[in-house]
Amino acid sequence: MSIWWTIFKVSLEERLVYRGDFALGTFMRFLPIITQIFLWSAVFESLNPSDPSQARIAGFAFPDMVAYFLLTMVARAFSSMPGLASSIAKQIRDGEIKKFLVQPVDLLGYLFLSRLAHKVAYYTVATIPFAIVFYLCRDYFVHGWPDATRLSCFVASLVLAFVFGFFLEATLGLVGFWFLEVSSLLFVYMLLSFFLSGHMFPISILPEPYQSIVQFLPLKYLAYFPAAVFLGKVPSDELAFEMTMLVGWTAVFIVLSRVLYAAGLRRYSGYGG
Repeated sequence: MSIWWTIFKVSLEERLVYRGDFALGTFMRFLPIITQIFLWSAVFESLNPSDPSQARIAGFAFPDMVAYFLLTMVARAFSSMPGLASSIAKQIRDGEIKKFLVQPVDLLGYLFLSRLAHKVAYYTVATIPFAIVFYLCRDYFVHGWPDATRLSCFVASLVLAFVFGFFLEATLGLVGFWFLEVSSLLFVYMLLSFFLSGHMFPISILPEPYQSIVQFLPLKYLAYFPAAVFLGKVPSDELAFEMTMLVGWTAVFIVLSRVLYAAGLRRYSGYGG
């Protein structure tokens, strides 16, 4: 336990070394929401020029849409793992992974704690900017706070989104045991994730049968699902099922990443480094 605590503490200290750069990068993440507000304002005005407040897209009014994108920004802050898959593939390709074979430290455990430290540092710095942005945009949350059950599911979905996002990206990176160059695979994943996770638009606005197909995929739990839970877009009678599915998909990728790691080590030749 002391080893893992030391890894977490050192990773956290590394993240906070360049606090100014970290804070500036955090602040810049909020700028795209301004573009989203202007964009969707124009869309809803075009739907009903006489009274844009009455326009609806798949049950979303304009305030709901802005609130949705604010919440997906929070969800993506938990679930996104920039550079994780590519760094794992690079360590395999360059032979750096050998250090995890001779030291009593598990690769996935080490990377998990490193990412956890990153998220702790990020939210330590981002708490005030998040509070300011949500305060300025408070009028867009026209339905107020959800009830205790739904709010608990929202918080749980964010935590699970972090775990799910980590092991999903780790699984992609571990493919590097079989393919030395995985940049094309990661590009395809990044493109699909941007569209199918709900980061670009709510997936509930897709027509059938595409909506049902996308709803079945696990990518929605990276962004769309937590926001939809908070806004009440997930019916109460489906909430328990969807949370169970999120736990299930998380477990699938935890097991899959472990299986790929064990199988990859059996064929790893220790080249590079």
